[in-house]
Amino acid sequence: MHCPFCSAVDTKVIDSRLVAEGNNVRRRRECITCAERFTTYEAAELVMPRIIKAGGIREPFNEDKMTAGLMKALEKRPVSIERVEEAVTKIKASLRSTGEREIDSRTVGELVMSQLRDLDEVAFVRFASVYRSFKDLDEFRQEIDRLSNEEKSEG
Repeated sequence: MHCPFCSAVDTKVIDSRLVAEGNNVRRRRECITCAERFTTYEAAELVMPRIIKAGGIREPFNEDKMTAGLMKALEKRPVSIERVEEAVTKIKASLRSTGEREIDSRTVGELVMSQLRDLDEVAFVRFASVYRSFKDLDEFRQEIDRLSNEEKSEG
């Protein structure tokens, strides 16, 4: 690790701690040359599957794009950013656990809707209305009825 102050190559680790639910390591380092201290964060680089879009185009998984979609659906809803980050972590873990190198975008959308259903029903319906391209009010009503029936059978 290069020192950000003097660009020396040798630094020593003073302290290490797990952060972000054990997914990252925070290291406090000291430069051997200039004695300045700085913090680094390390995370395992886990390969995410490529996404196969509807037109057959393949693109890398984009966490920011997925998070933006979640945030748009959750706009002005009482859901904390911590719960959103937790949902993103769960979706990514689900995608990785498939062991597939490529995953259909529909699968990603279904995982997002599953997490939104748990976070906030209004956000779920918002996302579903765009994602499933509801054609008219009847399709929208059917989805709300289906959601209501699922709640009654669980409760």
